Amino acid sequence: MFAGLVAYACWRLGALPEIFPRFAFAPPTSDSVELLGSAPLAAVVIVIYSIVIGVALNRFGLRRSWSYLLFGVAIACSASLMSAHFLGTSLLTVALLFSAGLTILLIQVSRLWRVDRAVTRTLFTSATGRQQETGANTRLMSGLRLLNTMLPLNEAIVFQCVDGSFEAVARVKGTSQSAPDTKRNSVWREGIMLCERAVSTGQLVSDTTKGGHTVAVPLLHEREAAGALLIRLVTEFSADDKSLLEAIGSQFARNLKRESFSHNRARSQSLAYFSQGANQRKLDALNVLTALTVEQRCEASTLDHIEDGVAIAYLDGTLALVNPTLLGFAGLTSEKVQSLDLFGLLDNFRTDIFDEPEIAVRRVLQTGIGYEGDLNFNHKNQMLNLRLSLLRDPHTDAKEPIGIAAYIRDLTRAKEYEKLKSDMISLMSHELRTPLTSINGFAELLTADDSIPASAREFVTIIANESQRMSRMINTFLAVTQLERKDKQEVLKIPLRLDEVVRETISSMQPFAKKKRIRLVEQPASRIPPVAADKSLITQAVKNLVNNAIKYSPERTTVTVSTALEAEAVRVCVEDRGYGIPAEAKERVWDKFYRVVREGQEKDEESTGLGLSFVREVVEQHGGHVELDTEEGRGSKFSFTLPRL
Repeated sequence: MFAGLVAYACWRLGALPEIFPRFAFAPPTSDSVELLGSAPLAAVVIVIYSIVIGVALNRFGLRRSWSYLLFGVAIACSASLMSAHFLGTSLLTVALLFSAGLTILLIQVSRLWRVDRAVTRTLFTSATGRQQETGANTRLMSGLRLLNTMLPLNEAIVFQCVDGSFEAVARVKGTSQSAPDTKRNSVWREGIMLCERAVSTGQLVSDTTKGGHTVAVPLLHEREAAGALLIRLVTEFSADDKSLLEAIGSQFARNLKRESFSHNRARSQSLAYFSQGANQRKLDALNVLTALTVEQRCEASTLDHIEDGVAIAYLDGTLALVNPTLLGFAGLTSEKVQSLDLFGLLDNFRTDIFDEPEIAVRRVLQTGIGYEGDLNFNHKNQMLNLRLSLLRDPHTDAKEPIGIAAYIRDLTRAKEYEKLKSDMISLMSHELRTPLTSINGFAELLTADDSIPASAREFVTIIANESQRMSRMINTFLAVTQLERKDKQEVLKIPLRLDEVVRETISSMQPFAKKKRIRLVEQPASRIPPVAADKSLITQAVKNLVNNAIKYSPERTTVTVSTALEAEAVRVCVEDRGYGIPAEAKERVWDKFYRVVREGQEKDEESTGLGLSFVREVVEQHGGHVELDTEEGRGSKFSFTLPRL
């Protein structure tokens, strides 16, 4: 509309002469009719024409509609020519063409302005939102102190370029400083001049003519000077340190660029497209993003030096990074992996278990839960652990997924060590059981012999009791070790009613309870559903709890064993009125070989410290958990729950 009104105004003022009058064969006469000569009608036609052009451009774009626009111009010119030749009149051809051209120009400027605002907003948001919390001054001082430990510095100063001048932003003095210079101002000016030379040439500049060795290093980022590093050395400058200073200078330049960008807050972005300062700020934002990209490449390069294999892929399956360790596991080269995607890489780790990588990746993408499994390559005598996990963007509130990571660890040596440990335990247990069986058997025979003196019989009884205790310790230790093995097989789970297990356990433990003058009772519950469990292991776990309750309860007290249904689990509870457990030992009673030492009581020599550890391992193996509610001096309540069927 604005373009149409401008074109109409120019036509009314005579600034748009007719383009075809010289082609008219007959001059216009007084009887000639001037079409569209009415001012209101001409204004309406020009404005409507401009609006039609603008709508077409906004709907289809200049690239798709330029051919139609040219065709329209050709039609308008032909109509004007015909009108001038046969009718000797004007069709406002120049005004219409001018409004169309101005409309195209304004529409393109408007669209470019909107795109520029979006680009500016994205640049500024990305550059400011991804900066590190550590300030530039802190990082500069840290870098100067690091430099001071590597070079014999007398002084080091970081200058920042601000409007063509140098401002000192960080300064460190060395440990071995020279005597104060009486011409300090002149030395300072000479240092500034040296920095100007370094920045103008873009090269390291050194000077040895002023009683010391001074070096100026330009701080360049993307070939743009952010400042200069001036160092005064105690000894002569070595050319071998040039690469070190240039590398540190690049880091200082990135720090200064980020600091300058964070302090130079953006003004209104409405006219940023036409502002030189705003466009310079866009360039600064790009430099900040480039600096962050360089540092992220530094972080990613650390993956090349770890022992585990790591691969990172984008959500389209393209591999972003594969470290050398994973290439070694897959038997690939860096050149060959460039032609592979994530699935092509995972195909090199197919086994009987991990035979369809697509399904594992799909589950990770659908649920967000990582996949983990062991890969056994018998032909290579190798065991690997594979883990797939979803990578999320921590800079967004929704933590949107941005990629998939694959981690591979070599478990071959660990499995060998674990198997060796298991074999050693089994061997030692077997070697211990054989002599213990002989000792226990002969001790029982000697105990039954009436011809042995009473003093000798007492010693033989001790031998028999201790050998039996050693046998129980070995059996419990082997059971716990078997449950803790990483490569343990699944226990034999069958439908099992825990109330029946409790009833059988109480019947078998009644003689031991009566001997200790303990009342052992069952508190049954009606309609207890079954659980999926190994009967022998669960029975032994219940026996361990009941045995502990009887053993550590005073005479003439009661031990109650109960079962109850709780939501989707069945609970077994063993409650006594014994000594209780101190608060500091409450969490440790489930550990192997831990025994509670009570004040004023003798150490229990018969306890192995493995009974409760066995209970926890068995319950957790069945998908349940153990609990303890105790109060010192008032008793304890040990319980565990198992999922119901």
